[in-house]
Amino acid sequence: MSRTLNAWDKAKRESRKMTMITAYDVTSARLAEAAGIDALLIGDSLGMVFAGDPDTLRVSLEQMEYHTAIVAKAVTKPLVMADLPFGSFEDSPAQAFASCARLLKAGAQIVKLEGGAPMVETVSFLSQRAVPICAHIGLTPQHVRQIGGFKRQGKTPEAAAQLLEDALALADAGARMLLMEAIPAELAAEITAKVAIPTIGIGAGPGTDAQVLVLHDVLGLTPGSAPSFSKTYLDGASLITAALANFADEVRGGIFPT
Repeated sequence: MSRTLNAWDKAKRESRKMTMITAYDVTSARLAEAAGIDALLIGDSLGMVFAGDPDTLRVSLEQMEYHTAIVAKAVTKPLVMADLPFGSFEDSPAQAFASCARLLKAGAQIVKLEGGAPMVETVSFLSQRAVPICAHIGLTPQHVRQIGGFKRQGKTPEAAAQLLEDALALADAGARMLLMEAIPAELAAEITAKVAIPTIGIGAGPGTDAQVLVLHDVLGLTPGSAPSFSKTYLDGASLITAALANFADEVRGGIFPT
């Protein structure tokens, strides 16, 4: 699968499920590509995964630019998506364009921004200026302090109706993809059926066109911190800890180096 938006559009038309994983460095990007992952997300989740912050709000545009460039140069096949961090796009469409331009020049093929109805004007502005956008609705981590934590969204009929309205408006405004996080599976499936653009789910059930997870959650590198909707495919923390302990024991015992 080549790293193009058209390939993702074609996959939706053909009802082929797509895959996405976060990547922040050359090693993880190359491993994901070798595994056949369709897209890499340089997420502002790096603030939590790399820096140990309680949320994503401290991540800067410069940090996103740096990690995007690293990942983009490491791969040739997966689509490369980069997050707009908090404070880099909310002020005006012009601010959003300037920030997007930096991430696109760093190597991103598409840029993701959080927010529903308030971002429709911005998405329209960007799409008219050749900036591919993935809109992110549902649980939007950059709003975590406003909503009172990492909570599921769209649980009431009114909230679900608003998310559906937001999704349709964002698609009509020119968004090329739609990411839905921590919303009811039935709602995510309904939105997926009603929008022509590919949808990506994370904690949104099996009815979306694609699924994304955080690499460190998949590999079990951060035990105890993965969200309930994630799945761990490897006990990575234990394996790595054991390997490092083995190295330390061999050095102390005079076994390594020979």
